[in-house]
Amino acid sequence: MACAGCSVKTQDGEPLGCRNNGNCSTGGCNRLNTYDWLTTMELQDVEEYEFVEVSFKNGARKGFYRNTASPRPITGDRVVVETSSGHDVGTITLSGELVRLQMKRKKVRLDSIAQTVIRRANERDLERLQEAREREVPTMVRARAIARTLGLDMKVGDVEYQGDKRKATFYYTADGRVDFRELIRHYAKEFRVKIEMRQIGARQESARIGGLGSCGRELCCSTWLTDFKSVSTAAARYQNLAINQAKLSGQCGRLKCCLNYELDTYIEALDQFPDDAEKLKTQVGTAVLIKTDIFKKLMYYTYTHENGRGKVYAVDLARAVAVKAMNDRGEFPADLIDLQDLPVDATPKVDFESVNDVIELPPEERKKGRRRNRNKNRKRPPREGGGSSENKGGNAENRSRNRNRNRNKKKKP
Repeated sequence: MACAGCSVKTQDGEPLGCRNNGNCSTGGCNRLNTYDWLTTMELQDVEEYEFVEVSFKNGARKGFYRNTASPRPITGDRVVVETSSGHDVGTITLSGELVRLQMKRKKVRLDSIAQTVIRRANERDLERLQEAREREVPTMVRARAIARTLGLDMKVGDVEYQGDKRKATFYYTADGRVDFRELIRHYAKEFRVKIEMRQIGARQESARIGGLGSCGRELCCSTWLTDFKSVSTAAARYQNLAINQAKLSGQCGRLKCCLNYELDTYIEALDQFPDDAEKLKTQVGTAVLIKTDIFKKLMYYTYTHENGRGKVYAVDLARAVAVKAMNDRGEFPADLIDLQDLPVDATPKVDFESVNDVIELPPEERKKGRRRNRNKNRKRPPREGGGSSENKGGNAENRSRNRNRNRNKKKKP
């Protein structure tokens, strides 16, 4: 992540921060930078190009200016440039003929550039710039509190002060339109500077803040990516990625931009696979496609009657196309076992020796009689309509008397 130490804070002529003397190998000291390879060559321009590219706040914002200062600053110099409301301090990142190509790529017209480079920045300019950078974080915290007090549905993501501390730009994100006329009055009264509100998207906010991605490197949007193209879940489906919102989303909350990097390669590889080979019929049964290995050109099938508990058969692309052609003619192969190249067993192979094969454990001895004792100690619930043991005995005597009476009745003529 780009730090503010190498470009602003200095001590005894050496920059502070990451201690790489302002020359980070990843370009982190100046985001979105372009390598000026012409300055490393010992060549002199016959006609010097009058425009230069100036970077502000470590590459968070860039602009083109007329280089009319004398002596003429070169790439890497800190310069003071004029703005619509005062002056600002930045760093020249490109000069010479590369600026012409950069302006052509960004479609910037020459007649639209009216602001110029005033002079090289001195120590007093850098001190004021450092004071402005130190005020940005407290200002952002206070600005968020004021916006929350007014009940506005917005989030202030970053604050950038001008080099002369006369103007502050508030970058915010919002889902819809925000009426911040009352908010600007509170900001002007609180911070006593000229206020400019600029709405940005979630990706632009992540680019300004910076950070590390899941790959372990700096975010692409904060280092080199300038144009943000739309990313959809179809890109993940083409690459056989699981639709997991937590893993596919970046720090901005949107789908990762890197999903589009290899999408064209996957689409070209998928053109070789048939669209109607999801089911293959054999004499054993119908096989269903469950996975496709695009680069190995393998298609994994399993039988439907096994309910997903059987083996997985890896069939080569050419053989899968041949089986599909046989099915269209009404012919069915014997089995997928004859067609597979790389069988995938249901039981994984273990590369170490099992402990059960080396150490014989004694048989487990079970203690008997515990359940019987437990049953004896348990109290049986009384029967319905029954009482104590005395009542049960009385009921037995009544039943015997009734039996004797019935026998005597039968003996009478």
